[in-house]
Amino acid sequence: MAASLLGLILALLLPISAAAGPLSLRLEQWPAWQLPAPLPRPSPGDDLVYPSWFEGHWQLSSSDGISAEVHFERRADGAVVGARAANAMAIGRAVLGDELLEVQDDPGNPNRQLARLTSDRVLDTRISGRRSETPNASTFLADELSLQLLRQGGAPPRISRIETLSRYELLAPDQISGEQWQASYGSPEDGLAGAARSSQRLSLMLKRISRP
Repeated sequence: MAASLLGLILALLLPISAAAGPLSLRLEQWPAWQLPAPLPRPSPGDDLVYPSWFEGHWQLSSSDGISAEVHFERRADGAVVGARAANAMAIGRAVLGDELLEVQDDPGNPNRQLARLTSDRVLDTRISGRRSETPNASTFLADELSLQLLRQGGAPPRISRIETLSRYELLAPDQISGEQWQASYGSPEDGLAGAARSSQRLSLMLKRISRP
């Protein structure tokens, strides 16, 4: 009888475990993240697509004191994407102040940005891996791995890899809560595999400013 009961319990639990997506499993490994991560390389021209409830203009606040206005817009094909350069500029200015001069999208690649800073520095950021999941109608997860090259004058560039996993929940039509897990890895020159060197976790809140 005990064996039958154990079999019934396993039968109930296994479908739940099997339904967990790669990003949910990735969260279970926090903070002991390692590369390689379960993130496919994005195809040329592919951007991160958000649920339709992201569309509009929002006030973002975070548990580390950042406050910025961010925008998500609908493309001609109906997909909702972030205004990457504008959002990065708003958040970057909140963190770096006047040290950040400009952020530009690569017109031929939505997965690359150039940020120009004071002292003739340029931060080149390229998305090298991405995955997103929508477990239900009000929850969205997205994980991106970026390669960052900081060029400064004639010195060799400083290279690092940053993984950012975000989980958002629609609380109300005009309010979204979020959590963000971020890990920093060394340069690919040190090997494609490796453990996170540093990590942090943030709470986010988005309150709608205006609708489309």
